[in-house]
Amino acid sequence: MHVSQNRLPSSGRVLSIDALRGFDMFWIIGGSDLLVSLNYAVNHQATGFLAKQMDHVEWLGFNFYDIIMPLFLFIVGVAMPFSFHQRLDKNPSVSHLWIHIIKRVAILWILGMVVQGNLLSYDFSKFKFYSNTLQAIAAGYLIASVVILHLKVTWQILSALLLVAGYWIVLSLVPVPGFGSGNITPEGNFAIYLDKLVFGAFQDGTTYTWILSSLTFGATTLLGVFTGYLLQSVLSNLRKLQYIAGIGIGMIVMAEIMNIWHPIVKHIWTGSFVFFSGGLCMILLAIFYGVVDFFKIQTRRKFFIIIGANAIFAYMASHLFDWGLIADVFIGGLKQYTGQWYDLLRNVGRFSVLYFILWQMYKRKIFIKI
Repeated sequence: MHVSQNRLPSSGRVLSIDALRGFDMFWIIGGSDLLVSLNYAVNHQATGFLAKQMDHVEWLGFNFYDIIMPLFLFIVGVAMPFSFHQRLDKNPSVSHLWIHIIKRVAILWILGMVVQGNLLSYDFSKFKFYSNTLQAIAAGYLIASVVILHLKVTWQILSALLLVAGYWIVLSLVPVPGFGSGNITPEGNFAIYLDKLVFGAFQDGTTYTWILSSLTFGATTLLGVFTGYLLQSVLSNLRKLQYIAGIGIGMIVMAEIMNIWHPIVKHIWTGSFVFFSGGLCMILLAIFYGVVDFFKIQTRRKFFIIIGANAIFAYMASHLFDWGLIADVFIGGLKQYTGQWYDLLRNVGRFSVLYFILWQMYKRKIFIKI
């Protein structure tokens, strides 16, 4: 299983990884807005439930949209055994691979600052140095790289457990001035205290935590790595599917048990959140693996692969540009006829403009990667 071995047990491309990446990105670049605007137009109990799932929970618990960020980290982890092995197969120097890793971490960090860190304000006083999903991916990727390049597989698994356990211990035992130890409230937990202490005026002003939570970002990424090991193994496709789905269900059960003492909180990425979201990620991958790689239903994956093929471009483009302004050129005149349905129509148009660009890039084999 280790990335330094001479041959991959299974060298075929796992198309379900690409499809799942596109599925994850779909909700960011327009899918969630489509459901919210649909509920605005229909105002039905069913659409209301779906629209509610398109937002993060306020603190405790889990909505569907809370899976988006951990699924990104998980997918990065799944792809790491394949990409690392390919790079080491071309050049066996680990130090050469580390040059690529550091470069990728730096680019992700800068792009994260562009999206949410106010880098393009060119005003140092407004910068937020650690406040974005891409930076969480960079942190998780860096930690996972250290683990999988320098430890045997058994120690890799132990490292993931130690990251979760260490984070839990720190949150439980280290006191926060004015709140004491073991506080899991938005303002009283040690993770947010540490961020405010270190970043000061450069803290992002939210209840999301980053510095200490990097430990569990790494654990989530490693769960993806271990799933990647399963996918590249010599097991049959059916056996891979069974293992991934079964382990995913087991992790959700374990997370619910942990939740009694260590609540599921996305904002601070608790250990129970790592296992709950990780279990859901594995179940989603099992579904996509079953459809795409086991049953080989090709027509079901094309839409998502077009999005996932240029995930970084799609993410940055959706955050930096208002594609709705282009859609308005073609459909703006319909607002007078569509009433409360116009928001849905505009969101369809906004998504369609960006998807058309992604489709053209895919068609012309233009892939932007870092």
